[in-house]
Amino acid sequence: MKGHAKRSFLDAGLLSRLSRLMVQARYPMLGSISGLHRSATRGSSVEFAEYRKYVPGDDIKFVDWRVFARTDRFYMKEFEADTNLRCTLVLDVSRSMDFAWKHGSKFDLARRMLATLAYLLVQQGDAVGLHCFSDRVVHDIPPRRSPVHLRELFDTLEKLQPRGPTDLVERLHQLAERMKRRSLVVIFSDFFAEPEPLLDAFQHLRFFKHDVALFHLLDRQELAFEFDRPIRFADLESPATLITDPAHIAETYRRELERWLSEFTLGCRKFHLDYQRVLTDQDLEKTLAGFMLARMGAGSATR
Repeated sequence: MKGHAKRSFLDAGLLSRLSRLMVQARYPMLGSISGLHRSATRGSSVEFAEYRKYVPGDDIKFVDWRVFARTDRFYMKEFEADTNLRCTLVLDVSRSMDFAWKHGSKFDLARRMLATLAYLLVQQGDAVGLHCFSDRVVHDIPPRRSPVHLRELFDTLEKLQPRGPTDLVERLHQLAERMKRRSLVVIFSDFFAEPEPLLDAFQHLRFFKHDVALFHLLDRQELAFEFDRPIRFADLESPATLITDPAHIAETYRRELERWLSEFTLGCRKFHLDYQRVLTDQDLEKTLAGFMLARMGAGSATR
């Protein structure tokens, strides 16, 4: 922990406090070792799953003798298997993530959250990967669970800088096609795209049974749009600029933003996405603790 805590995006005290919690999957997963999460396959943990008929060769210690006494038939008890988790942390590194007003950039906050979750996941024995994109894939590090792998992931994060435009929808569709093994997919972005195609990309991930969590990064000024004089607005992902008096467009801006946010959040709920809206001035510990506690209480979620 000491070596990792020297990173600019890690807080040793925060890691220590959050380590009392767990990052859990909401849906059954497929793993290669015994772990903390429900599996999509049956195993021998203590949580009963279902009955099935006895077949020759089955271990008789799992026969339910009470059912046999009532029915004169052999039925086997099956249990939920525990498994380790594969998690891919997805980071939008396009230029819009570099927006900052008074509390640091959306990118800096996303990197801090991502690195903290990566550390906690590896500490609890789960495999973590990193997928970074703008209008192209910038880094794609497959999930692994060793401390050496975590150091490689942190080295990559240390060098990252937001650059270029984004092609969010296409990149997510490509990720969905590539990731066929059930995983927790945590996406950090400002999600500046039309809601319908963006939600379609999330549904593509859900089609492959991934547990999808979204951290929607916004600056409070993007919501409030409070400027007291004419200003030049620059598109961070293109050369376009606009000089205007914000008072003339503020009402329309806020109305359209509210429409977009409403459509987006309703779509996330419809497709059973774990949606978190995060502002750059929010308390990081409360945000991550709330995310983890909600998941620890969601053990009854269905596929």
